[in-house]
Amino acid sequence: MPDTTRLFTPSRPRRPNVMARRHVVVSGHYWASQAGFQILEAGGNAIDAGVATGLAIDVLESQFVGFGGVAPIMIYLAERNEVITINGVGTWPRAASAAYFRDRYDGRIPDGLLHTVVPAAPANWIAALGRYGTMSFAEVAASAIRFARDGFPTYPFFTEIIASKQDEIRTWPTTASIFLRNGHPPRVGETFVQTDLARSLQYVADQERAHAGNGRLDGLRAAHDAFYRGDIAAAIVRHQRENGGLLAAEDLASFQASFEPPCHTRFADFDVYGCGAWSQGPMVLEALNILEQLDLKTIGHNTPSYIHAVTEALKLAAADREAYFGDPNFVDVPLDVLLAKSYAAERRALFDPARAWPGMPPAGQATNTSPVPWQPDPSSMPAPAGEAPAKQVRAGEVVETATSFLSVADAAGNIFAATPSDGTIGGPVVPGTGIMVSMWGSRGYTAENHPGKVGPGRRPRMSANPAIAIKPGACVLPFGSPGSEVLGQAMLQAFLNIAVFDMDPQSAVEAPRFASYSWPESALPHAYRPGQLNLEADLGAATGAALAALGHKIEWWPERKYAAGSVCAILSDLETGVKWAGADPRRTAYAVGW
Repeated sequence: MPDTTRLFTPSRPRRPNVMARRHVVVSGHYWASQAGFQILEAGGNAIDAGVATGLAIDVLESQFVGFGGVAPIMIYLAERNEVITINGVGTWPRAASAAYFRDRYDGRIPDGLLHTVVPAAPANWIAALGRYGTMSFAEVAASAIRFARDGFPTYPFFTEIIASKQDEIRTWPTTASIFLRNGHPPRVGETFVQTDLARSLQYVADQERAHAGNGRLDGLRAAHDAFYRGDIAAAIVRHQRENGGLLAAEDLASFQASFEPPCHTRFADFDVYGCGAWSQGPMVLEALNILEQLDLKTIGHNTPSYIHAVTEALKLAAADREAYFGDPNFVDVPLDVLLAKSYAAERRALFDPARAWPGMPPAGQATNTSPVPWQPDPSSMPAPAGEAPAKQVRAGEVVETATSFLSVADAAGNIFAATPSDGTIGGPVVPGTGIMVSMWGSRGYTAENHPGKVGPGRRPRMSANPAIAIKPGACVLPFGSPGSEVLGQAMLQAFLNIAVFDMDPQSAVEAPRFASYSWPESALPHAYRPGQLNLEADLGAATGAALAALGHKIEWWPERKYAAGSVCAILSDLETGVKWAGADPRRTAYAVGW
């Protein structure tokens, strides 16, 4: 009999690994995982179930995710042994430009509708379903519609986030009417209903049914058009026009999901795939390349030397992200250099095992032109007296983040992974729709020479990215996390826990974590905290003292802090057929399988 634990060392995590022989779903909420599992049980594949799970997350984690938001997707097709990504973020309106914000707002991007970009999530869910799924939008959206229409009991993490953000929510009356009904945050166990969102999802499903006479794909095209050309689009455009937004009908009508090849590196026995340079994906892969020649296993898991090495590798990769990453349709991102092993050796030479970089290191020489040295972007400058900036950030404060993660593995070996984001509480909900239009413009830059600058049709950079690692002939491992600047760091640590330290998935996602803030955050106001390194409490005071002696500025999180990410992973054993799913207890993540 084959050894079902040959890929890792068995241990006793706080939660059990969910083991499945046929199919499994893991996501940021237990009911979303159940929604995806029901689709698998009904005969759907990983893509059908992944979209169902994502739509349910849009409802159940609406404090962190929204139907009108972003959704980077990665798919592994077992029969073809092929990995595909779907671009996760929408484009700036045609009327938006860095010059627009420099001329009118001194380079700042004011909070509210001027953050708006075209929503990517609806197009991405529908496009994935159309190209690789087998079911209709109505079938996979049924659970999400029910959760929105009939409501769900609010859970502690949901109410905690709403309560912490209630002052911000009150600035948007249409949003407050949903999340602060009766003037206060919902109480734990109270039924939370999103009637307008249910109506919007049902409208998309109804339009699909009405135009599916020539088959499933015609229906899915009608579902896409219902959002981007139909009544929902009309409501969005009217709201933008009446409230000073820039998004126009032609911006919505012309938008389509974009299928792209992944970026790739090899680490140990794994081929590791990430999303493109519009995301944080290549940064995680570059950090892996920098770490590859260090004997991490001998250094020891979560020792001060190990934490120092991983942190410094991430800083080096982040410096290159800041200098080079942007929308590849507009920016020539030198990924062939940035992900080369020889380039990683050059970057590794800047690693000092005895001393931390005091801030973000200089970017590497990845092109014939020297990178522009980092300096604060105008978009991060404080607002004039009497005008509130986009986000108030106190010294030392870490901006907590929206986003979720989900993954599905089906009986045929297909994998679906997605990192949806754009919490519905992050801006004004369009009246009558229950939808907040993507606020990912909050990741914009306005300096003319910045690769992530605002521009018509350009995609803002995003931190969110799913990943898939494949050990040929042995296993397929989708993994991801919420957490903005933390998510890539949490993903890297969980992957190393499996690939280097032989942990099972549940132990890998539960292990204590750390996170650096020693580079500018993606979100406005691009806060930069040179040297700051956050540690979870169970790493221990002695570890913190040793890292401080190396030059890190230590901040402490309590044990299993949700800001440290919420990694979910599935290790699909190709020899035994057993799928091991790990769900991070830092949030409400759960796995369901059979």
